[in-house]
Amino acid sequence: MIGLMRVLTTCAAMIIAGQAVAETAERTLGDDIFRAGDTTMPVQGARDVFATGTTVTLQGEIAEDAHAVGFDVDAEVATGGDLYLIGFSVSLRGSVGGDLNASGFRVRTAPDANVVGNARLAGGQVTIDGPVGGALMAAGGKVTLNAPVGGDVLMTGETLEFGKDARIDGRLTYSAPTRLNIPTDVIAADRVTFEPYHRGDVMKDARDMWSDWENPVLPTFMSMFSAFLVTVAFFVVIGALFLTLVPNRVRALRRKIEARPGKALLFGVVGLSILVGLVPISAMTVIGLPLVPIVLLGVVAIWTLGYILGAYALTIRVLHSFGSDENPKIWVRLLALVAGVTFASLLNFIPVIGWIANFALVLLGIGGMTIVLFERMGGDTGPVLDAPD
Repeated sequence: MIGLMRVLTTCAAMIIAGQAVAETAERTLGDDIFRAGDTTMPVQGARDVFATGTTVTLQGEIAEDAHAVGFDVDAEVATGGDLYLIGFSVSLRGSVGGDLNASGFRVRTAPDANVVGNARLAGGQVTIDGPVGGALMAAGGKVTLNAPVGGDVLMTGETLEFGKDARIDGRLTYSAPTRLNIPTDVIAADRVTFEPYHRGDVMKDARDMWSDWENPVLPTFMSMFSAFLVTVAFFVVIGALFLTLVPNRVRALRRKIEARPGKALLFGVVGLSILVGLVPISAMTVIGLPLVPIVLLGVVAIWTLGYILGAYALTIRVLHSFGSDENPKIWVRLLALVAGVTFASLLNFIPVIGWIANFALVLLGIGGMTIVLFERMGGDTGPVLDAPD
């Protein structure tokens, strides 16, 4: 749940731009900075930072956590908290006061980088040249350790290498196709554990776990009702976040759905097919295998956002049929969000018909986002982001 919340909040920064990705948009809320577009502008004294774009460079000092998503992500920043990086090429050339979490095709920490806490890295090629004060977990097609690590190390990959500056103060557990001859100046042999690397072990372990589960008891009414309230509250909070931060972008997406609902459903099928299709494509290669969890998390995030957007757009359309304003006040939009999400969630208790209706809402929302994405790829930048209405 925490990982999903981080992805959804980072998605807010992506939508805030409201323009072509070559331009830059920035908004500050509660001392947090949301930035979208290619940028190298430094940040100073921010609480948390969320940045996205084709090329993202984080510079300066950040008081707490930082999140960056892009094609080329370069973090030259000093954070007081944790750092989250996702991209095709990811590099760290700064200091992390908390934990480092990074994933991409190429992931590297430079010699001048320093991670005070733990580091969790995954990618096609993972290179650790900067020291890690805590524990290190690294997985990829090729993993190279060339820096001191203060805690335990877990390494998994087709190829594992240790450079001249590699030092491990804790224990090392590694998984590779064959046993390695690790130099004693890296770690003493009695602190090393070898686990044979088999690509099919992950699926086998998952299958064994499910087969050992006993049939659950039927849930009580109060447990079902509590789960219903928590689910509705989660959807409402995420929807309210977008309605407050990017009202015009949400309105533009909603209008796409209202104008051509049939087209939105069709494009929803296309967009969802592309998302789901990324999972087996990523799993087909060793390089893409570490990205499968990120792709799955992205599918869940887009599914959730599509569901909320579909329910909201349908509710606003109903209000319009009763003579509501084209652009209602914010409190009306929030009430429409609550009503739409609550009604859609209640439909889940109706077998088959309710499930089909909810799936249609997901397709509507994803379809609206897919239409806008295709229009931008075709050169239509859409409406300009102006002040909140």
